[in-house]
Amino acid sequence: MTSSDAASLFSHAREWAANDPDAATAAALTELLQLAEDGSPAAMQDLADSFSGTLQFGTAGLRAALGPGPNRMNRVVVRRAAAGFAAFLADAVGEAAPGTRPRAVVGYDARHNSDIFAEETAAILTAAGIDTFLMPAALPTPLLAFAVRALDCDGGVMVTASHNPPQDNGYKVYLGRHAVEESGRGAQIVAPYDARIAARIEAVGALESIALAADGWTVLDPSVAADYQRATAALADPARFPYRDLRIVLTPMHGVGGETAVAVLNAAGFAEVTLVAEQAEPDPDFPTVSFPNPEEPGALDLALETAARLDADIVLANDPDADRAAVAAKDPDTGAWRMLRGDEVGALLGAHIVARLAAGGAETPDGGDGDSDRADAEGAGVFANSIVSSRLLARIAAAAGYAHEETLTGFKWISRVPGLLYGYEEALGYCVAPDLVRDKDGISAAVIIAEMAAAAKAEGKTIFDTLDELYLQHGLHASDQLSIRVADLGLLDAMMNRLRVSPPEAFGSSTVETFVDLAEGSEHLPPTDGLLYLTRDQTRVIIRPSGTEPKLKCYLEVLQPVESAAELPEARQAARLALDAVIGDVREALGL
Repeated sequence: MTSSDAASLFSHAREWAANDPDAATAAALTELLQLAEDGSPAAMQDLADSFSGTLQFGTAGLRAALGPGPNRMNRVVVRRAAAGFAAFLADAVGEAAPGTRPRAVVGYDARHNSDIFAEETAAILTAAGIDTFLMPAALPTPLLAFAVRALDCDGGVMVTASHNPPQDNGYKVYLGRHAVEESGRGAQIVAPYDARIAARIEAVGALESIALAADGWTVLDPSVAADYQRATAALADPARFPYRDLRIVLTPMHGVGGETAVAVLNAAGFAEVTLVAEQAEPDPDFPTVSFPNPEEPGALDLALETAARLDADIVLANDPDADRAAVAAKDPDTGAWRMLRGDEVGALLGAHIVARLAAGGAETPDGGDGDSDRADAEGAGVFANSIVSSRLLARIAAAAGYAHEETLTGFKWISRVPGLLYGYEEALGYCVAPDLVRDKDGISAAVIIAEMAAAAKAEGKTIFDTLDELYLQHGLHASDQLSIRVADLGLLDAMMNRLRVSPPEAFGSSTVETFVDLAEGSEHLPPTDGLLYLTRDQTRVIIRPSGTEPKLKCYLEVLQPVESAAELPEARQAARLALDAVIGDVREALGL
């Protein structure tokens, strides 16, 4: 960095500190600036990154580390985002329903500054003439998504960074009523709405021009949470699946889902629910886990220890904002507790929902009557999963006579599938009741998982036995992932270009018969940066850059036919060997 660049950076930082409405971040910036001016390389690097650009608003909204500067999450960035979103809502509602006052609801989790960001967002939306509702407390993300539809709002904001590290926070946006097409009401934003909102944020003037109302928004009564709990508990079907003998250990991972999840499970009839004591209360520092994501190694250790001590039947885990659900149980083959992969849970839930539909005739899984919002052209409804998830759900749906769709990665796409009955993605996201929450919901999923596990237990089985039954019917589907983290984002482009120029000819000794560059798009999928390979023996490999982290993600799936239960152990071993061989071939193709 030249002396001129450094002087410009220092000037920009001093100006930010002078105008920052948050005394804490202003003081932190002043201290960082002093260290940088005194020659600290680490402080200089941190300062330069904080001011390296403006945090970009995209389909995931905003998400970044907390701190001062335009490239961090702070009150300045949030105020500008709220003002831009308010302008977008005014435009969208004005076009769709002239003379209608826009409505919006704002929620927040228990992360650092979430409540402050939420209240300032409510103040800005109110000042912009929007009828604004603020959630009564730190609550799960699915409850905010529920409120967008339940309160007939045009928009929603959830202040959360989901399962990111404790130093992060984020700003997730939902649209509803007049602001978006029918299939997207209550769902996260997709293109082109993200670009339209980003343009309105970019057009926001000076910070002092953003008006904040002193009052005028409505702090919702706790009954909104009670309404969600009642509707979610009612998803359980005691008439057709009456079994409730199930010992559950639940961890909210220091997040906001514990109280709600226990209340819902208890109301659904599951009385034996034990919270992991060390992780039961919201704590923005997540002291017992290095990374508050159930998928991360070690994240479920305390839950598994509790389950073993109590001789529990099942472990349920939510991430900190409770939109994802993880499941662990004791594997009868090994006698050891293990967490199920997202694809395994996704298939189990899909099969159970098929069974519920079969038992209940035309009744939809949420107890409704199959309205037009849930029915496809033939009135049957649709099962869906992301393209990187297992192909097993498609086979389950087809065997039961239901349509199936694949979508791009992310619930913003899955939740928009017309006539959706059930959707999931391999990253522990499940939508079991789209009429209630048009997003992934770890709490409603927990209710259906518990019902499924209790039904299996009543028949003397485990959920692993149920999974084996699916394999016997549809073939053993085994999946795995390979994630390659890079320091330089340019390396991701280089690796993708290498694969496009020199596509692998085989994976696991099976010749590649189909190669699809997903960036070209198709009749069924919009363009996305990714590559799909399908081999002669139906091995599938999908490689794409992560949308949220500096990673290249590789999704692998192999199929093994099985004719009898006796063949399953050998098939599992063969599948594992095949996956290991594919992983080796992927590494070689990437030059690793």
